[in-house]
Amino acid sequence: MSRAATPSIPESTGEHVYETGARRTIITLTVIVAAMLELIDTTIVNVAINHISGNLGASIEDVSWVVTSYAIANVIVIPLSGFLGNLLGRRTYFIGSILLFTTASLLCGLSENIWTLVFFRFLQGIGGGALLPTSQAILYETFRPEERGAATGIFSMGLVLGPTIGPLLGGYLVDYFSWEWCFFVNIPIGLLAAWSAFTFIREPQVRHRVRKIDWAGIGLLAAGIGSLQFILERGESKDWFDTHSITWFTIVAVVSLLAFVWWELRTEHPAVDLSVLSRSKNLAIAAVLTFIVGYGLYGSLFVFPVFVQRLLGFTAVLTGLVLFPSAMLTGIISLPLGISLQKGVSPKLLMSFGMFTFMIFCWELGQATMQSGAADFFWVLLLRGLSLGFIFIPVTMLAVTGLHGRDIGQATGLNNMVRQLGGSFGIAITNTYVAKRFAAHRAELVSSISPFDPAAVERLEAIRQSAGARAALSPVEADQLAHRALDATVMAQSYHLAYMDAFMLIAALFLCCLPLLFFIREEKGGGKNAAGAH
Repeated sequence: MSRAATPSIPESTGEHVYETGARRTIITLTVIVAAMLELIDTTIVNVAINHISGNLGASIEDVSWVVTSYAIANVIVIPLSGFLGNLLGRRTYFIGSILLFTTASLLCGLSENIWTLVFFRFLQGIGGGALLPTSQAILYETFRPEERGAATGIFSMGLVLGPTIGPLLGGYLVDYFSWEWCFFVNIPIGLLAAWSAFTFIREPQVRHRVRKIDWAGIGLLAAGIGSLQFILERGESKDWFDTHSITWFTIVAVVSLLAFVWWELRTEHPAVDLSVLSRSKNLAIAAVLTFIVGYGLYGSLFVFPVFVQRLLGFTAVLTGLVLFPSAMLTGIISLPLGISLQKGVSPKLLMSFGMFTFMIFCWELGQATMQSGAADFFWVLLLRGLSLGFIFIPVTMLAVTGLHGRDIGQATGLNNMVRQLGGSFGIAITNTYVAKRFAAHRAELVSSISPFDPAAVERLEAIRQSAGARAALSPVEADQLAHRALDATVMAQSYHLAYMDAFMLIAALFLCCLPLLFFIREEKGGGKNAAGAH
């Protein structure tokens, strides 16, 4: 049966009132803070993994579930945010999600064993997953359609600042307080955001009533997306398909997602309205581009800290400080770029520049050496900040261009889910690629070392003599130490080459996706014809 036979009926047909003045400013700050809470918590815990492991007496593999459970909850809830906003009321759902996130943060910090922490972290992910798409939808309902470019520019600051601030803030809290403060820090901010949302945000005048809950669609989505996220998070550590659990979760993911798409396109009241993709070709293209951007953003943000901390000796705080200027640059240019889109600047032109600049950033990082220092990365990382601004704002506006009413909520949910999955694919594929390239480079370097290689013989002899002179070792002990030192050098060089390969892979991916920009349909009038929310 075609679902068009029973259209969704608005509860109210009153004209929507757009906010102005101080009220609009407060609402804007509220939704950006809420979105940043969610994004910061995707990365803030990463730097505390070792401390949590030692404090709770858990293995690193068990503690990694603190990260995995949050990501799985996020990716399940994000595409359902439009449906849940219609079911509960967008304002009610937004406030409830902030309070759930804040309460779960408190319980995470009070947890006394690892599995209690994992459970409350999952609840935190359910609350946090709603904040990003719902914040975006509320922001679009607050600004007039002709001002939506500026709104997108403002919102995009949080998209980039959040993941970058997370490791810096987490490193500071762990170094100077304790790992629990990675969760406690959310409490005052969350309570303030909830109060502000309750006081200033209004329920939309036009609300589409949910006449029937699509339990089958929700179940298939949870099984499919949850299984896929588990595979991406744990695949590398479990040797992918050499492990039965990964194989079975892959089967569940494929079957559930295919059944989900089939069901949602046939049912009258879908939890996730996939037909919006057919009504907006630009949304479909934006989804692909958003996936690529998520892959590049999180993939590069995964490799860079590991490279500088493992090989160059950077601390977590220093790594965050090195990354921070690039995020600030993105924030600074976001609003002007959004306004330029409103005035009719071509999104194709901006995205082309942004993707090309991101390729240069990845290429330059791919030329880094073992002697590189913090100052050497300053200008290269500024390229990253510049490029992300030129990509994020146009692609975020592109996703909602030409859409109205409840389609806005569906589009923001789908687009944010795709970015989250792009990031998960980026981390998983990059991690696996680094492991494969490390093995290949190590084999190549080891094969070039032989007793007949003068350079290798000279290096070993120098280490033997140095060790013998410093520690008064026997010839046998000095020889063993020399071989261990040479092996450590080979390992470091192999990892260095593998990380450089990973940056070049991301650059190649962006190059391959540039032709997609030719399929974007630009509406006359630029940003003035951007999607209305009602």
